[in-house]
Amino acid sequence: MHSMHIISLSRALALAPMLAVFGLAGCASDPAVTPGAAAKPAASATAAAHVVQPAVVSAEAARELFIVLPEDERIYVFGDTKNYFQYLEHSEVSLTRTRIGEGPGGRTLVFGITNDDVKANAPSLAERVIDKKTPASGDFHGEVFKDGRFYVFHTLKDMNDFIEHGEVALVFTDIGAGPNGASIVWVMNKESMAKGRPTATMERFKAIRSASK
Repeated sequence: MHSMHIISLSRALALAPMLAVFGLAGCASDPAVTPGAAAKPAASATAAAHVVQPAVVSAEAARELFIVLPEDERIYVFGDTKNYFQYLEHSEVSLTRTRIGEGPGGRTLVFGITNDDVKANAPSLAERVIDKKTPASGDFHGEVFKDGRFYVFHTLKDMNDFIEHGEVALVFTDIGAGPNGASIVWVMNKESMAKGRPTATMERFKAIRSASK
């Protein structure tokens, strides 16, 4: 038989304030659990609170970027060969987006865009690359046409440095070897220069033009 402890009414009344205090303390320290849901460990909740969300960057990587620097001091940027070659031939393209004074040195940026860019009402590949929202791929190929020469790059960093400063330190130059007798300047860096002439980049330059025919 279970024993029972009977507390007198007067003693119960005396203990009531103490019981209330302990009851409130328990409510304050114990997290509420929604019926049917498992309680989560406090450590996990704390860790989640400190998670830093990464910046939104496009999962797509840019394999190619083309820039033309005419004498009007504007920077024409293309993410596709169709618009790029059209501009080289006619000095204009059908669809563009312009950012006045937003380029290096306060120059105006003109982006050649496609019908798909217009339909999507979204930034073109070239815009996303310039805005650093789309990174360059490991096999990146870049071209800058300036003063009748093709400057060809295998890293986006070297290409950006050239656009900003207008100079390159390490190069191989093939005079008159490009389309319509233009010279080709193969831009190198310390790492690539040690490997000699950039044969893969040279082949890529030719392949891009063969594919457009």
